[in-house]
Amino acid sequence: MVRRFKAAAVQMNTKTDKMENLAEAEHYIDEAAAGGASLICFPENMNLDGRNTGEGGNAEAVSGITVSMLIRKAKEYGVYIHSGSFREIIPDQKKYYNTSVLISPQGEILARYHKMHLFDGILPDGTEIRETAKLLHGKEIVTADTELGVIGFSICYDVRFPELYRLLAQKGAQIVCVPAEFGEATGPAHWESLVRARAIENGCYIIAPDQCGPKKSYPAYGHSMIVSPWGEILAQAGREPAIIYAQIDLDYLEEVRKKRPVLANRREDVYSLKEL
Repeated sequence: MVRRFKAAAVQMNTKTDKMENLAEAEHYIDEAAAGGASLICFPENMNLDGRNTGEGGNAEAVSGITVSMLIRKAKEYGVYIHSGSFREIIPDQKKYYNTSVLISPQGEILARYHKMHLFDGILPDGTEIRETAKLLHGKEIVTADTELGVIGFSICYDVRFPELYRLLAQKGAQIVCVPAEFGEATGPAHWESLVRARAIENGCYIIAPDQCGPKKSYPAYGHSMIVSPWGEILAQAGREPAIIYAQIDLDYLEEVRKKRPVLANRREDVYSLKEL
């Protein structure tokens, strides 16, 4: 296992032309690999935001052009790539999954996650969002055991549900990815607090690449972060597209968990969380 490595979080302003978005993503992979990243992570909706105005269609199968490009780039540079998320076609369904995959340096898909918590609610300005109108809930808690450590999966709104992250930690997660399209309306008050809390509660690294810029329903907040198991912000973007980097140190993670053994000190004789 590699105990120390560099991770990159890519902050994008994804728009409505899928092929342009994918070309931009390729550029970011080139840059992050040149910068020494062993793990490159993208935000939610990394390949398309809104209805596609160009080529490439809308939702895809996992075997489609988006993951195929990521596989090609992972093999080219010998890096792990977390896809962020994209809309996945479900056979015989009119709805889609919001899906993340993790790709190995050999181009293998190591794990696939479907966004578990879907946001049906009202923004502070009165805008109503109903993700369940177009998406289906995921039903599986997902981790991937890699040479970089155990990587846990979540997407955006999931970050408001701490029990998911505790279950990921109980499954061994040392790093949890939180690709997001977090809005400006709640971002200043909630984004940093939620991401840091999930890291502190579970003694894990959080890699949280966010979207930025105007979107169909609301402006995205940006401020992508990489947070240590102690809750320190190791790297943070602003409101513009960017790549941020941080060192992931699994020996340091073990030190934090020994000093603050919250996983070991849980009172399972009084309460317990059981995986779905």
